[in-house]
Amino acid sequence: MSAEGALEQRAGDLPGPTPAHTAPGDPPPAHTAPADPPPAHTAPADPSPAPSGTAVPDLSVVVPAYDEERRIGPTLDAVTRYLVSSGGSWEVVVADDGSTDGTREVVTGRRDPRIRLVGDPVNRGKGHALRLGIAASRGRRILVMDADLAAPVEELAHLERALSEGRAAAIGSRAVPGATLGARQRRIRELLGTAGNFLIRGTTLRGIRDTQCGFKLFDGDKARTAFAASRLDGWAVDVEVLRHFRRAGWPVAEVPVHWSHRPGSKVRPLDYPRFLRDLVRLRLPSVRPADALAVALFLVLSVALYSGRVFDPAHRYLTDSLQDQNQWEWFFAVTADNVAHLRNPLFTGLQGFPDGVNLMANTTMPGLSVPLTPVTLLLGPAVTLSLVMVLGLAATAAAWYRLILRRLVRGRAAAFTGAALAAFAPPLVSHANAHPNFVVLFMIPPMIERALRLTSAGTARTRDAVVLGLMAAYQLFLGEEALLLAALGMLLFALAHAAVRPDVARTAVRPLLRDLAVAAAVCLPLVVYPLAWQFSGPQSYTGIEHGPGTANTVRALLTFAERSLLAGDAARADALSLNPTEQNAFYGWPLVLLALAITVRLRRRPVVVALALTALAAAVLSLGSAVHVPFTQVTVPGPWALLAGRPLFESVIESRVALVCAPPLGMLLALAVDRLAHARRPGTRYAGLAVVCLALLPLVPAPLRSEPRAEVPAFFTDGTWRSYVRDGETLVPVPLAEPADAEALHWQTATGLGFRMPGGYFNGPYGDGDRTGVYGVPMRFTAGLLHDVRQTGVVPVVDDGARAAARADLAYWRAGALVLGPQPHADALRETVDKLVGRRGGRVGGVWVWDLHGRS
Repeated sequence: MSAEGALEQRAGDLPGPTPAHTAPGDPPPAHTAPADPPPAHTAPADPSPAPSGTAVPDLSVVVPAYDEERRIGPTLDAVTRYLVSSGGSWEVVVADDGSTDGTREVVTGRRDPRIRLVGDPVNRGKGHALRLGIAASRGRRILVMDADLAAPVEELAHLERALSEGRAAAIGSRAVPGATLGARQRRIRELLGTAGNFLIRGTTLRGIRDTQCGFKLFDGDKARTAFAASRLDGWAVDVEVLRHFRRAGWPVAEVPVHWSHRPGSKVRPLDYPRFLRDLVRLRLPSVRPADALAVALFLVLSVALYSGRVFDPAHRYLTDSLQDQNQWEWFFAVTADNVAHLRNPLFTGLQGFPDGVNLMANTTMPGLSVPLTPVTLLLGPAVTLSLVMVLGLAATAAAWYRLILRRLVRGRAAAFTGAALAAFAPPLVSHANAHPNFVVLFMIPPMIERALRLTSAGTARTRDAVVLGLMAAYQLFLGEEALLLAALGMLLFALAHAAVRPDVARTAVRPLLRDLAVAAAVCLPLVVYPLAWQFSGPQSYTGIEHGPGTANTVRALLTFAERSLLAGDAARADALSLNPTEQNAFYGWPLVLLALAITVRLRRRPVVVALALTALAAAVLSLGSAVHVPFTQVTVPGPWALLAGRPLFESVIESRVALVCAPPLGMLLALAVDRLAHARRPGTRYAGLAVVCLALLPLVPAPLRSEPRAEVPAFFTDGTWRSYVRDGETLVPVPLAEPADAEALHWQTATGLGFRMPGGYFNGPYGDGDRTGVYGVPMRFTAGLLHDVRQTGVVPVVDDGARAAARADLAYWRAGALVLGPQPHADALRETVDKLVGRRGGRVGGVWVWDLHGRS
């Protein structure tokens, strides 16, 4: 990963403050939302508000009050005496929080026009009251103090000295050296306060020991900005405002003060859990309406893509998923079954009997299949898979949207456009048919964000490294190959950015490597056992040969995908890809030309050049080890030859590397749209946006094809199968389940995984000491014979040798019965099994059954 500035706007590219560093080592600038106007009901309650033409006072004192009839009078006396003796202009604003006693009358009874009352008739909390009081204040500085005078107003002198030294805020503290305590709180409240401060420092505000002392002095304008942007009404508003100062880069000093507990505290027992709730709210990002609309639109796009199945997942099948929908539903079902029965979630003997299946060596996505166990058990694996694919795709788009908005552009329309391409690019739509591990990528953008943070100066880098390690561990349980491709993409970007900004790279590389080592130290202990099981456990394998034709061609990169709504051509796409689920390129020539034009137009920006080089490098790698030069008979070595056969890469289908192109292309598109949105000439703006639309139109996907699902025979749904399979036995589908036909997996999930079976559709070793990976299991004699009959419809000659081999296979599988369901060439299959078993099968519950227990 390169320096953080690589995915940032240069100063001056956009109006107003940018979220960018301008040089390595600079502190991160503020990400401050515009101050929201106060609600209509927050108008001052003072019957004689200060005229607008009066001079701005030097100091505003804001005192929140709720049922303070007894204390507010003496407090105002003490404050005004001190302010008069100190000189300078001042005002006091009492922010009433819906008092039910005479607090308001005490304040309004004062004849001094410098003492004003604002408030709300409803009690909503200290935070709300302070927002009203700060909004009504006019001073160059603002002192916020509690009505009980726990910190004497004379302590203001200490805060003023700190503010005069260039700080934006000086907060009174009971927890720094030099602080003194008079009367103390009860022990339980002190312990709760200490625990609260520890929690605040650990989760929200590092370095500030005491956020809750009610005695704080602020720069007036900055305080009004921070409080206007706040959203908490309770006691945690102090934490929220100080966090705003921290994020804005406004320095805060913690000043020791004298503090004494006063009776009559308004803090009640229920306020402590409410405070914890508000801390959680602070950790959650605030959502603007435009952002909520973007996420909703991503969800609509995802639902539209899956519209053929999403409304009836149990009875609809994605046509182009081949047999993968059956496989994935089985993965979710078997994981839930293992978890529910407290079995090892990394292994099962339900398929591939007697050897079983190494689930960690298959893409079972335990990061979702395990926590979604209750959904699978209650609603079934078909519903779980549908939810994962629909919501996961929308969440991935939302994650890219957030990253692009935080790091690249300010325009939400531009971020939406870029994120839509990053998540719904043609190759990802192809995988959406069958491979949720390449669709559910919502962890990749936040991992990129954390990695970028590691290239900037700051005290939180170690924490970011730890979080990155945790994220990487979780992503490994969502999809290892996706994690590998993401790491490859980030490495390509780092190298590209280092080439265009070597000065930044030299500054960032050493601390980045150190922090990545920390991330690895966090990640590895969490994944070492599952990985050891995957690569060395039962039924592990070394690598899988995918055969010829797994690389892209230049033509595939420039052609339109099969599911293109306007330009799709199934025959052409099939000729350039392995199958409908592996159309890993197909970005189309208009988008390629647009990306080239964007790169040329914005070439002075390092991030643009780095993104373009990343997409180009990934595209070239996806061409494989031998690249055919278009319009010639020439083949040249491809750079993939450097990676092919290497550890971790030996099982990667090289055409999938083109998936890495989608996010850089989306980011380039976002930069272009954002630049066009700020173009000075309307003609330039509209012409440019029209070109973008024309380039994207061929990429708009049609909904994925679906069809009614084959009914599960009554033999399985009504439980008849139970009388044919005893303990320790298997049920043998005819033919055995395999990658070409895995409908038997659907039968198995329909019974709640009640029986085991040989064969199946999964990745495992070839066997007999050969750990080379294969899809399914090597076919024994009987399995191969039945497979051939299904393919040809020809009944073979069955002699005594064939029957003996069949008996040996059935004994090896511990078969209790053979079952033949409705399918092509069913008559030929039934005749073949009759000959192998030596007797005719019986028709039971919509299937043909051969009971191997000697019963008729």
